[in-house]
Amino acid sequence: MVNKLLISIVAVLFGIMSFGSITANTGEYTPVPVDESTRVAYVDAIYRADGDCYIDADFIEWYEGEAANRIFREREADSGMDEAPDGYYIVNDDQAIERLKLAPDVKVLMQIYDRTDDIAEADVVWNEQIALDKFISLMTDNGEMNLRDYPYHLTIEDGVITKIVQQFIP
Repeated sequence: MVNKLLISIVAVLFGIMSFGSITANTGEYTPVPVDESTRVAYVDAIYRADGDCYIDADFIEWYEGEAANRIFREREADSGMDEAPDGYYIVNDDQAIERLKLAPDVKVLMQIYDRTDDIAEADVVWNEQIALDKFISLMTDNGEMNLRDYPYHLTIEDGVITKIVQQFIP
């Protein structure tokens, strides 16, 4: 829990990349579309039980662009800054964990992870689809790049996660 909070604060205060609107796999960032079936969360745990797969999610509020600036000014009035660093802001006022089942055919899209067991080679590949088993392996690996420190956009249909999209944080 402390790691998530620390990463959020560090990312907000010391980020180095500004966000814009761009398309996938072109070397540029594209915000995940906001819709009523998608919520943003940190993945506290991912596991299999009784033949199904589950995620324990710590839901957050993810803001980008002017919305991020507005909430940043409200919450960080004493910061001496007028805009959210890097154009995003994370709010995690309720750290309750919610358990959700994953659809057997859940789609997982990643932005950055350690593909080669050499963290120095980790690079961004926008919206790279990976298998659920690979995602579980990455999330349970406590190597140099802890993927639990990244937020994920979870598409939830009828109480089941059908899509997971890693949120890139510079």
